[in-house]
Amino acid sequence: MSNEIKKLIKENEVEFVDLRFTDLRGKAHHVTLPQNKIDDNFFTNGKAFDGSSICGWQAINNSDLILMPDDDTAMMDPFSEAPTLIVHCDVVDPRSRKSYIRDPRAVAKRAEGYLKSTGIAENCYFGHEMEFFIFDDVRWDTRMQGCFYEINSEEASWNSGTKMEHGKEAIFLSLPLTHSVIYVVKCVMS
Repeated sequence: MSNEIKKLIKENEVEFVDLRFTDLRGKAHHVTLPQNKIDDNFFTNGKAFDGSSICGWQAINNSDLILMPDDDTAMMDPFSEAPTLIVHCDVVDPRSRKSYIRDPRAVAKRAEGYLKSTGIAENCYFGHEMEFFIFDDVRWDTRMQGCFYEINSEEASWNSGTKMEHGKEAIFLSLPLTHSVIYVVKCVMS
């Protein structure tokens, strides 16, 4: 465990460490551990988890995988009530101790290596897309004779009486066309 991680844990009185990883579809996953389970061995050996729980990853009879924390990604979770340290992880095959072939971080590293080895590029940049939806009303019901769900949003095209002029580009609308900007700023600032 790096001195920087120890410092973050001590200075912020960290109670939990949230190990994060992503599947190939871009869905974020996590495993949260109490801070007292984190030591130098943890950063050397990682945390075992069941890869069959992740869509498209491992079969149940061969499901073991390891989360290897990346010290450089450590940051405090700004949204958690309890002081929580976020650490992004590489996924490792426990038998070979090599990067798991379906881990997006491993895919990105292989792609970067290929670009460098072929001379196509010396650097490449990968990032994630932050996307979410704001609903004003969500209703559902499950009964013997059927079920339903219904969502509603003030900004939805079906509430305006007119068709959205820009289609998917509407997610980049600014005030006064959208009120979600105010909500997003509040989320970012907290």
